[in-house]
Amino acid sequence: MAGGVVVNAAGGKTYPGHMTAFVFFTCLVASSGGLIFGYDIGISGGVTSMDSFLQQFFPSVYAQAEASKDTNQYCKFNSQLLTLFTSSLYLAALATSFVAASVTRVFGRKWSMFCGGVTFLAGSALNGAAANVLMLIAGRILLGVGVGFANQSVPLYLSEMAPAKLRGMLNIGFQLMTTIGILAANLINYATVGIEGGWGWRIGLGLAGVPALVITVGALALPDTPNSLIARGFNEDAKAVLVRIRGTEDVHDEYDDMVAASEEARAIEHPWRNILEPKYRPQLTIAVLIPMFQQLTGINVIMFYAPVLFLTIGFGDDASLMSAVITGLVNMFATVVSIVSVDRLGRRALFLQGGTQMFISQIVVGTLIALQFGTAGVGEMSKSNAMLLVLFICLYVAGFAWSWGPLGWLVPSEVFSLEIRSAGQSIAVCVNMTLTFIIGQAFLSMLCTLKFGLFYFFAGWMFVMTAFIALFLPETKGVAIEEMNLVWSQHWFWGKYVNVDGGGGSRRGGSNRRSNGV
Repeated sequence: MAGGVVVNAAGGKTYPGHMTAFVFFTCLVASSGGLIFGYDIGISGGVTSMDSFLQQFFPSVYAQAEASKDTNQYCKFNSQLLTLFTSSLYLAALATSFVAASVTRVFGRKWSMFCGGVTFLAGSALNGAAANVLMLIAGRILLGVGVGFANQSVPLYLSEMAPAKLRGMLNIGFQLMTTIGILAANLINYATVGIEGGWGWRIGLGLAGVPALVITVGALALPDTPNSLIARGFNEDAKAVLVRIRGTEDVHDEYDDMVAASEEARAIEHPWRNILEPKYRPQLTIAVLIPMFQQLTGINVIMFYAPVLFLTIGFGDDASLMSAVITGLVNMFATVVSIVSVDRLGRRALFLQGGTQMFISQIVVGTLIALQFGTAGVGEMSKSNAMLLVLFICLYVAGFAWSWGPLGWLVPSEVFSLEIRSAGQSIAVCVNMTLTFIIGQAFLSMLCTLKFGLFYFFAGWMFVMTAFIALFLPETKGVAIEEMNLVWSQHWFWGKYVNVDGGGGSRRGGSNRRSNGV
């Protein structure tokens, strides 16, 4: 040990750092970017189950949904225009992620968050005042631009501001805010569905401006991260911020490492080209597969369409929205479990436990629906079976909320070297939004075609992704992000691509020298 620096299990440095008031404030404000993401997920599913909303914008879907109980329940809400309302946001977020990567790198993390808040605010105003489907879709596109900026910048900001030993907990604040946004939206849906005159959906869509205002104003009050400030030439400002967030003047080693990492990053002229090099193959694989797998858990099927799904399987209007509120509560409290345990148990343990729980729950949900509706989709679910279904959906949501939900954002944001960090995060956001759009757009058609087999489809993916984690994801808890290459170099599979001693990754000589010298 030297100067408060200790060697961690991976052979690299763990720098001094604890939960200062400044760290807590900055991470709390930044994580509020998750509110806009979560609020939209919850509100869009709720309004698409409201009769007044469907009557005004999607009358053919309303007529189809009002069909008698002997109609195929699996195809009750099948409409590409209806799903386009929900999924257009994610197509816009996908396109934005590439622009957001450049803004995040050139202007800093805080201004990318600000851009996200402003555009989301404009989209919420347009949606709340919508008079036709065109206005709805235009508003959704603006919301998508906001989500693209926020999802690019917030996880990076949190990972760079947090001390290594608290990085998991503080980064998951983004997911916690997402779950709070979902729950708030579900409660608003429940409170406004019965408003006389049928304009309750306008309140829900318009109130998206509240979380947008929080992140817009909050971003103005935040400092940028030391890593971003150094990369843009503001070295003295970076050191001052580092002193404040670490709560000690003894930050020389960590600051020097950040400067060294930034100098290496400046030498990389084409980060998009460099990320394809063999030495970055582990990080690129994680950037693609973790976000892809996160969406193939099927969670957005539940969270987007929870009210519609519950209506489809026989719940009444109010009961379906109340069931969505219940799943929203489970989602929020289970995320707290992840916050408490992620830096103690580690990423792998939560991934493996949550994946197993979700796999079992998907099988049970699919089987219950199969027993009730069969392949014809005709029937009405008994109260006891409906309660059992809600229970296993809650178990599924809980498993996601303490594993693939928060870790799907945390792990990609913490594994990249500085020189490819913005490009890597952009790829992660791009993959996430692409799969979210595809699944969101295809879900109702898939439900109509695959019927109860849709849940078995997602269960199969749960098996694949849990096996991937067991074999290919090393533990990253407590490792400084400047030292992350050591983790990959010691892995049984990735070590052949990332050879720290032999030049397989950035900071190769420095990392080895420092770990031997402390």
